Amino acid sequence: MNIIKLGATSSTNDFLKDLLAKQFVENFTVVVAEHQTKGKGQMGAEWNVESGKNLTCSVLVRDLLLDIQAIFHLNVAVAVSIIEGLEEFAIGGLAIKWPNDILAESKKIGGILIENSIKRNGEIFSIVGIGLNVNQEYFENLPKASSLYAICGRSFDKEAVMLAILGNLKRNLSLLQAKEYGLLWQSYDNRLFKKGIPMPFEANNGSHFMGIIQGVTPNGKLEVLLEDDSITTFDIKEVKLLY
Repeated sequence: MNIIKLGATSSTNDFLKDLLAKQFVENFTVVVAEHQTKGKGQMGAEWNVESGKNLTCSVLVRDLLLDIQAIFHLNVAVAVSIIEGLEEFAIGGLAIKWPNDILAESKKIGGILIENSIKRNGEIFSIVGIGLNVNQEYFENLPKASSLYAICGRSFDKEAVMLAILGNLKRNLSLLQAKEYGLLWQSYDNRLFKKGIPMPFEANNGSHFMGIIQGVTPNGKLEVLLEDDSITTFDIKEVKLLY
């Protein structure tokens, strides 16, 4: 495993993309930075964290996905790998909030940003960005954010946490390569936040409704049982879970 350690960079995803444009980069190369000046989240949102306190890293995954339709399987494998890595440190109340938030005790402690590119020969390159709040104590004006330190009351070795996650990721990517999707999806489904519980939602037009999360489709849409007993699927940013 090739690990590139940086003091600071605008974004570990961008650093890895730039490196990939200039030279050959071996599969599972990892870029980790103590600080990101322009960290990114889903749909262009910013990911701002306290310098030196948290884990921000990106992993190159190549020669794995052969079908553009299989892209969300990678999201599933990454989310499950983070949860399994954190379970090694006895972190309680872990869950995956659709599509890519990592929660502990119903607070957001991490997120995933996967950026895919398709080459002319059809090969899919994926850059897996992982942001995890590890030793940060305070989150001003972010009532739903937390960290491993805030939840457990102790500091963590960031590199040990990263290596635990990467170890699980390598194993789960082997399952993905073998097309053992069922095992990964079962783990993802079992950890899905608020699944099977009546919850309020907000649609992108501002309207509110009640629904029960049933699961996630293979292409990454959220399945929700509505009050009229119909099941509707929602894409990213089409609906927000209120909790």
